Amino acid sequence: MANKVLVGISGGVDSSVSAAILKDKGFEVTGAFMKNWEDDDGTPYCSVKEDFFDAARVCDKLGIELIQLNFAKEYKEKVFEYFLNSLKNGKTPNPDIFCNKFIKFDAFFDYAIKNNFDQIATGHYCQIEQKDSSYLLKKSYDQSKDQTYFLNDIKKEVLNKCLFPIGDIEKSQVREIAKSKGLVTFDKKDSTGICFIGERPFPEFLSNYLPVRKGNIYDENQNLIGEHNGVYFYTLGQRQGLGIGGIKGSQEQPWYVAAKDNQKNSLTVVQDNNHPLLLKSELTVKKINWLVETIPNLKDITAKIRYRQKEQTCSLRETANGWSVEFDVPQRAITPGQSVVFYSGDICLGGGEIE
Repeated sequence: MANKVLVGISGGVDSSVSAAILKDKGFEVTGAFMKNWEDDDGTPYCSVKEDFFDAARVCDKLGIELIQLNFAKEYKEKVFEYFLNSLKNGKTPNPDIFCNKFIKFDAFFDYAIKNNFDQIATGHYCQIEQKDSSYLLKKSYDQSKDQTYFLNDIKKEVLNKCLFPIGDIEKSQVREIAKSKGLVTFDKKDSTGICFIGERPFPEFLSNYLPVRKGNIYDENQNLIGEHNGVYFYTLGQRQGLGIGGIKGSQEQPWYVAAKDNQKNSLTVVQDNNHPLLLKSELTVKKINWLVETIPNLKDITAKIRYRQKEQTCSLRETANGWSVEFDVPQRAITPGQSVVFYSGDICLGGGEIE
């Protein structure tokens, strides 16, 4: 009897092809369009309606049922509120990681199991490797698209019921498959914005939820050189949007955020992209979500502190307050609220939020 699989169909090419591959393999496939954000303000940045119509066209073409699921309440309570509170506390959170943790691999997963589906599938670029009785999260074949970083905080117990159909092919092949099957998403642009923000300017969106809170901008010598509208609009290492220029005695070079003082509501900026104030060798996390049954040798792992970064060699040790991660080479702009994710070769070991 064919496995019943509930596929998250977002209206993009990756999830479209994931459903097509499973259908071709003989799975009993149902598509599910998740609505996680209710506040559609009618701007071009919000593409929920367009995405749903594309998802419907794809499912119609593939001859599979499409159901709609609304997780907006769960999203607002578990993802968005955490996002805002983290910003208020001076951190730079990653809502996509929490969306995977609380929505796609929790609320969506639970819905599927309770409604007699055997497995769920998504269009993430990653793979599952079975080793004895364990299921491991593995990097995708297309290393340039690998998304294991964003899945570091999901429960390892769900991995044995997850399918990632495009994890073993390249992105170019995904588009070729979509085109060959006549799917409308074959040439659709990849979404790069945070799900509830879209691709609009970040400060513009935040201003709807966080008040303007003007504060001072200082250089490394604590000279007052500018003013900002709230530290939560900025992240460490940021270059754009500082509005600093023509400072007497300073070179005409870009400025970068080197430090945020949430209590004083102030920023410290520097002009060297690799200024010592931007570099650190150590970070701490309170808790690590391990995706493996047995923790490997803590001196034989790599880690990265942002999605597009190459993995860095490091050592990890447990402390009274959590974990300490020490890198062999100083890292630029280690940012509280972001995630540090650990690897052993191609296996994603898990990760934690940077303190």
